[in-house]
Amino acid sequence: MEKNTILVTWDFTEVSEHALQHAVRIAKIVGNEISLIHIVKNEKESATAIKKMDEVAVDSEIRHGIKPSVIVKEGSIFTTISEVASEIEANMVIMGTHGIKGMQKLTGSWALKVIAGSMVPFVVVQSPPNESPFNKIVVPINFRVENKEQIPWVIYLAKYYRSEILFFKDNAADEHLRSKTLRNLQFARKMLGQYNINFQIIESTYKEKFADATISFARDQKADLIVVMTTKNIGLKDYILSANEQYIIANSAKIPVMCINPREDLRKYGGFTR
Repeated sequence: MEKNTILVTWDFTEVSEHALQHAVRIAKIVGNEISLIHIVKNEKESATAIKKMDEVAVDSEIRHGIKPSVIVKEGSIFTTISEVASEIEANMVIMGTHGIKGMQKLTGSWALKVIAGSMVPFVVVQSPPNESPFNKIVVPINFRVENKEQIPWVIYLAKYYRSEILFFKDNAADEHLRSKTLRNLQFARKMLGQYNINFQIIESTYKEKFADATISFARDQKADLIVVMTTKNIGLKDYILSANEQYIIANSAKIPVMCINPREDLRKYGGFTR
């Protein structure tokens, strides 16, 4: 996790500017570089796009003191962004979103489709950053074994930003699921303890589905970030029926959300196995 480039998706909209502002805040704290990526449909669009992107980079240097590099690629936003993020070994991707609106309510979140399958975590934002990024981070924990994969990123964030970590525990009634949730929390305790990272565990008392309860809790806590695992092997059914993380990504409180995809190549980390 010592990679030093933040990849920012850019489509010349207001939310792209929000994403760049978040990247600038992070870059100035941890010394990251920034790259802007814009996807074009065909080669004919490339020259014009490169010129416009260069103008964006110069404007960023004037306004933010950081001049990002620019990447213009022919392809699809649903595959090319993730491919480029892996190619350049980006630390994270920051992407702006308008939430789930219009046709997306029927076909699922475009943001989640862009994120699915990425080897690199995405931070999805809807608004400009707060004064201090990631001071308070909410991490929902339930029975899914993939929850363990987000712990290295929780450690990374806590070390760099001195974040207050709030594990939000699902209050599932099923004893078997509760047992699995507790094992995930035991793992988190062990890992964070090795790095002397302070954290709290708060069990949900909200009378809502866990995704909705997570949003309510994060809003009540005035959280700066929510860290979630995406659905493993996500498919069309999940998009149409709306995987829980879609609701969290598009949360009405407009809290940034870091999305981490389950990875087969991370079956072992810090002594845990699936």
